[in-house]
Amino acid sequence: MKIAVVIKQVPDTETKIVIGSDRRSVDESSITWIVNPYDEFAMEEALKIRESKGSGEVVVVTAGPARAASALRTCLAMGADRAIHLNDATLDGADGFTVASALASALKDLAPDLILAGQYAVGTDNKQVGVMLAELLDMPHVSVVTKLSLDANKVTAHREIEGAHEVTETALPCVITAQKGLNEPRYASLKGIMAAKKKPIEEKGAGAPAGGIGMAAGAARVTLESLELPPPKQAGKVFKDDMETAVREVVRLLHEEAKVI
Repeated sequence: MKIAVVIKQVPDTETKIVIGSDRRSVDESSITWIVNPYDEFAMEEALKIRESKGSGEVVVVTAGPARAASALRTCLAMGADRAIHLNDATLDGADGFTVASALASALKDLAPDLILAGQYAVGTDNKQVGVMLAELLDMPHVSVVTKLSLDANKVTAHREIEGAHEVTETALPCVITAQKGLNEPRYASLKGIMAAKKKPIEEKGAGAPAGGIGMAAGAARVTLESLELPPPKQAGKVFKDDMETAVREVVRLLHEEAKVI
């Protein structure tokens, strides 16, 4: 079985974000970059499937600048067999659909039996690329999966939805996006880190849209006009009066200042 894992390199969630001088991008000078945490669940699941079957190939794929190669090396150290890096300047600042089109082109050539990805990337929180990828490749998909099992050519996926637990069956090939709880991602061992240095990373351009669907790289449907940080929070108010007086004052402020009642 050939399993493709789509990942993205994102800022560490503890990084303090600073907006760049152009007001349309993030200043990357002080950012620590990591593999998107949800993609780590996808990576671990691919490795578990390969191990349970006793054979197969896990190929990790990303679209990003030169620095994204370090994220691929992390996945190779975890146990992926090889990597594909779509390193193309036309993808700089690209929207979700453009990225999905580039990934679909590469994955169509790869022809995997299963595609795994995180439910979304914490850098943008768009939650778009995984499901767009499935549509562009004309594959079924199941999102935010917390449990996965394979039986011959069938996939059974469990997902938590509001107020219920949903179980879905679909055929291979398909696209699955991983939610927290699917597994516990492993740490790369020293042996894995050393082996990763010898594993191949194939560097490619963005390519043509898959199957005639989608758009050429750079022809974004969504463009970013400006970025700004949320306004600073105002200081809170503490009421030390007796309960009756405090309640009256809270109601007054909600009515006259906050204007919510």
